[in-house]
Amino acid sequence: MEVEKFRYDNEIVRMFLFATVLWAIVGLIVGLLIALQLPFPGLNLSEALTFGRLRPLHTNAVIFAFVGNGIFLGYYYSAQRLLKTRNFSDLLSRIHFWGWQLIIVAAALTLLSGHTTSKEYAELEWPIDIAIAVVWVVWGINMIGTILKRREKHMYVAIWFYLSTLITVAVLHIVNSFEMPVSFLKSYSLYAGVQDALVQWWYGHNAVAFFLTTPVLGLMYYYMPKAAERPVYSYKLSIIHFWALIFIYIWAGPHHLLYSATPDWAQSLGTVFSIMLIAPSWGGMLNGLLTLRGAWDKVRTDPVLKFFVVAITAYGMATFEGPMLSIKSVNALSHFTDWTIAHVHVGALGWNGFFIFGMIYWLTPRLYNTKLFSIKMANAHFWLGTLGILFYVIPIYWAGITQGLMWKQFTPDGVLQYPNFLETVLQLIPMYMLRIIGGSLYIAGALLGVFNLIKTIRGGTFVREVEAEAPPLRAAKAGEENTYWGHRWLESRPVQFTLLAFVAIAIGSVILNVPMFVIKSNIPTIASVKPYTPLEVEGRDIYIREGCVGCHSQMVRPFRSETERYGEYSKAGEYVYDHPFLWGSKRTGPDLLRVGRKYPDAWHFNHMFDPPTMSPGSIMPPYPWLLEDKLDYSSIGSKISSLRAVGVPYPAGFESKAPAELKKQAETIAANLGASGLKTSWDREIIALIAYLQRLGTDIKVE
Repeated sequence: MEVEKFRYDNEIVRMFLFATVLWAIVGLIVGLLIALQLPFPGLNLSEALTFGRLRPLHTNAVIFAFVGNGIFLGYYYSAQRLLKTRNFSDLLSRIHFWGWQLIIVAAALTLLSGHTTSKEYAELEWPIDIAIAVVWVVWGINMIGTILKRREKHMYVAIWFYLSTLITVAVLHIVNSFEMPVSFLKSYSLYAGVQDALVQWWYGHNAVAFFLTTPVLGLMYYYMPKAAERPVYSYKLSIIHFWALIFIYIWAGPHHLLYSATPDWAQSLGTVFSIMLIAPSWGGMLNGLLTLRGAWDKVRTDPVLKFFVVAITAYGMATFEGPMLSIKSVNALSHFTDWTIAHVHVGALGWNGFFIFGMIYWLTPRLYNTKLFSIKMANAHFWLGTLGILFYVIPIYWAGITQGLMWKQFTPDGVLQYPNFLETVLQLIPMYMLRIIGGSLYIAGALLGVFNLIKTIRGGTFVREVEAEAPPLRAAKAGEENTYWGHRWLESRPVQFTLLAFVAIAIGSVILNVPMFVIKSNIPTIASVKPYTPLEVEGRDIYIREGCVGCHSQMVRPFRSETERYGEYSKAGEYVYDHPFLWGSKRTGPDLLRVGRKYPDAWHFNHMFDPPTMSPGSIMPPYPWLLEDKLDYSSIGSKISSLRAVGVPYPAGFESKAPAELKKQAETIAANLGASGLKTSWDREIIALIAYLQRLGTDIKVE
C-alpha cells in the first residue's frame, strides 16, 4: 500500500500553549480584583480600574483569551492527528494566532478606557467586531482546507464539534454585532429594546454553548481517550449527543429573559428547549466519564485524569442546573441574584478551566519530549483548584438564595420586610469574603501549575515538527458508509456535513428571531414614550461607559415584591428607543427603571461623588471624575443621525438644534443643583448622567 510522509506542526501548538497560560493568569487575577472590590470598594483605584470597567475585562479575558486560546491549542494539536495531515496553511495558522492576540489586547485597552457596547460577552466595539470576524474566517479557511486534504476518510467525533463551533459562532457574532457606527470607537446597536434583548441572549447563551461547550466537548472526545488509553465509550451515543445538542441548544437563549417584557411565546420556547437540553448534555457527560471504564485505578494516580473527571462532572452539574434555572418558578428566585454567578463559575472554573489545565498537563511533556516535572505539584494544583471552586461557589450559591428570599420577604402585615435594597447587600459581605478565599486558592493552584510547566519545559527539548506517515485518502469500502444510520456516509463528506449542521442551528435561530421583527404585535408601542433628549443621550452613553449595567438592572418583573419596591412592572413599549437595551443580568444595586424623579438632582450628584453619604454602608464606588470632567458633546449631531438611522424618530435637521437643546436642559439641572448649594458648571459629565437617570421610567404614568 502506498504511504505518504508528512510532518505535524507543533510550533503553532506551542504558541497557543504559551498564550493560554498567560491569559489564564491575567483573567484570574482580574477576577480576584473585582471580587475584592465588592466588599472593599476602596480598591476601585482609578477611573480605568472600577468594577464597572474591570468586570467585562474579566469575562472577556477568561472566555476569549484563556478558554479561547485553550480551544485553539487543543484543536491545532488534535486536528492534524485526527485528519492525518499538516494544517492547510502555516501562514494562516500564524495569522490566526497573532490576530487573536491583537484582538485580546485591543479588547483590554478599549474596555478599560470605557469603550463598550455594554452587551454581555459582546462588549467590544465595531472595529474589533470586524477583526474578530476576519480572524474567525482565517481559522475557518484553515480548518476546512485541512479537512479537505485529510488522509482519514471519516471525520472523528471531535471534528464534528470543531465544525459546529466554527459555523455557529460566526453566525452568532455577525448577527448580534449589527450596529450603526458613530465614530471609530462608538456605535449603537441596530436593534432596540425587546428585539435587542432577544438577539443578545440568543447570542449570549449560545456563546456559552458554542464557544465554551461544543469545542471543549470536541477536546474531550480526543484527549480523554488519549489520557485514559481507552476508546470512547459509545460511538452511537456520540452521534445522538452531537446532533441533539446543536439542534436544541440554539433555542434556549430566551430563558435569560423570563418574566421580562419579552413575549410569552419566546419565554416558553426558551424554557421548553432548555429542559430538553438535559438529555444530550448528560449523554455527552456519560460518554466522557464511561470512557474511563476499567481505568479508575489510573485516575487515582494520574493528575490529568483527575482534572478531566472533575471537569466533566462540573459540566454535568452545570448542564443540569441550567435547565432547572430555566423553570419559571426557580428563575423567579434566582434571576438577578448571585445564584447565576455561582452557576456560571461551576462551568468556567470547573468545566472549562479544569479541562484545559488537564489538557495542558498532557500536552506539554509530549511537545517537549520529556516527562512532567512533578506529579506531586500537579496533584497539589488539582486539590488547590478543587478547594478553590468549592470555596467560591458554595458561599455564592448561599448569597444568591439569600438575596432572592430577602427581596421577596413580606411581614405579616403585608409590607416588604427589607424595603431598603442595601439591607440585602450587607448580608452578603461574609459570602463575598469567602469567595475571595476560593478565588485565591484557585489562582494559587494555577500559579503552581505554571511553575511546574516551566520546569517541565526547561527539562525537555521542543519537538518543532513530528514526522508521520499514512496512506492517501481512500474510497469507502462496500457497505461501510451505511453503518450507524448512514452517519458514516455523512462523516466522509465534510461539505454536506457542514451544511446539515448549519441547517440544524438555523432552524431555531430563524423561528426565535424573525417573528420579533416582522410581527408588530410582539412589541406594542406606547404613545407617551418619546426619544431621549440630546443631553439624555449623552448621559446614557456615560452610564454605558462606566459599566453601570453590570450592577443595576432596568427591568421590573411582574411580582408584587418588585412593584412594591420599584414601581410599575416593565412594558415592552418602554424600550423601543433603547439602543442597546440595558436590562442587566445581576443586581448588586437596586433596579433603576423607575428611579426618574424619585430623588432630587442633588441626591444623584452627592451619590455619585460619595455613595455612603446618601446610602450608609453602600459598597458602590465613587465617581468623582464625573463632577470634574467636561462633557464632550461634539459628536451629538452624529449620534442623533446614527440613532435616526436605526429607527429613532428624530426629526430631519435635529442634529443642528441638538447642541442648543442640550445646553438648555443642562443649564436647568445646574441651576437646580445651585439652588441646593452645589455649584457646578452646566457642561460637566455629571449633569448629563443626572438628566438620564431622572428620565428613567417617567414616560408612562400609572394610577
